[in-house]
Amino acid sequence: MSASPADGQHREVLRLALPAFLALVAEPLFLLVDSAIVGRLGVEPLAGLGVASAVLLTAANIFVFLAYGTTSVVARQLGSGSRAGAVAAGIDGTWLAVGLGAVTTLAVAGGARTLSGLFGASPAVLEEATTYLRVSAFGLPAMLVVLATTGVLRGLQDTRTPLFAALAGFTANGLLNVWFVHGLGWGIAGSAWGTVIAQYGMAVALVVVLVREAGRTGVPLRAHPGRVLAAARDGVPLLVRTLALRGVLVLTTWVAAGLGDVPLAGYQVTATIWSFLTFALDALAIAAQAITGKALGAGDLATTRAATRLMVRWGILGGVVLGLVVLLVRPWVGPLFTPDAGVQAAVAAGLLVVALGQPLSGFVFVVDGVLIGAGDGRWLAGAMLATLAAYLPVVLAVHLAGDWLLQGGSAKGQSDAVTWLWLAFTVFMGVRGTLMWLRVRTDRWMVVGASR
Repeated sequence: MSASPADGQHREVLRLALPAFLALVAEPLFLLVDSAIVGRLGVEPLAGLGVASAVLLTAANIFVFLAYGTTSVVARQLGSGSRAGAVAAGIDGTWLAVGLGAVTTLAVAGGARTLSGLFGASPAVLEEATTYLRVSAFGLPAMLVVLATTGVLRGLQDTRTPLFAALAGFTANGLLNVWFVHGLGWGIAGSAWGTVIAQYGMAVALVVVLVREAGRTGVPLRAHPGRVLAAARDGVPLLVRTLALRGVLVLTTWVAAGLGDVPLAGYQVTATIWSFLTFALDALAIAAQAITGKALGAGDLATTRAATRLMVRWGILGGVVLGLVVLLVRPWVGPLFTPDAGVQAAVAAGLLVVALGQPLSGFVFVVDGVLIGAGDGRWLAGAMLATLAAYLPVVLAVHLAGDWLLQGGSAKGQSDAVTWLWLAFTVFMGVRGTLMWLRVRTDRWMVVGASR
């Protein structure tokens, strides 16, 4: 009996998504390890890590188009039959990452205290955040190069190589963090240095793979200014979309900081868990980007639509499974990160909302990946700006109700504050999911050819 087309789609999704899942899970484990190690230093260092991480991830993730946009462009070139064109586009993206990383490092390192101070945290937390951010800023060029080269390889339908790099980086990060923070007594700065070193190791390994691919296809490695500028211009819509998304996350962290050190520390842990789950579900989005880009590059609309339906079903099911897992382990998560009873209670309260929202997250992330793979960046930018506008009054309401929620600083009040903050964030995801559903039901995003 011959295999059906549906069976082939299942295998293709699994071939791309499984390694991507493992690689993406390894990425937030960097922050999980940092949180677990730094959390043993006290509430202030853990809260400071939350502030610094919000700034650092914003600085890096606003350039996520280096991965997502590159995946789409490379996959379309590959689908149209031009592997050399695909590799050339990837090299342009990597050079762009180097330039953007250098500029961003100077800005973040030089403005570390000012940027950390924007969250309104206590002086002790501000000091810890500034220390971490000044060191970790020097890892930004490596972070952006990893984004770009990973995007190239995903576009070439290779998700295994980034997996190996991520696993090696995670292992190095964990060992270095324990040694620097607790072995050498460097405190929160040791955690930052361990992560920076691991990031550069990953960047070097992935660049070597890209150089070898360029040699096999006869593509020169030198920077082409015109093409690099074109790559930057094409990434603007995804940059806008990502800035709006990061605005949501930074605003949420700002509200958490205004609620006090314990709610901020509790939010930091739950946000780290949410990021972990996000990356797990995003594996399907990565597969969606690669499959959608390649299929549209080859002019195959039927495969595009069928793969979209399949991956949406998987995304929702994956969210259900992850939500159930979080509900089961929720009582034991807080103690893994901190001995403080108040923070532990806040973590448990926030994770309840996080768990219930996972099926919605699965849908949103998969459709986001489909539309990125289709090169539908302009629509994504507009939709994210609209979603941010809808979220502002909701999250600001939590901020204004802070004193009432905290109930005199009691442990229950602090837990309730974290719960309401995550409920507000779930509203954001609901609005985003509604807009995604309305878009993917149409055919306007399915544009065929080597370029959109």
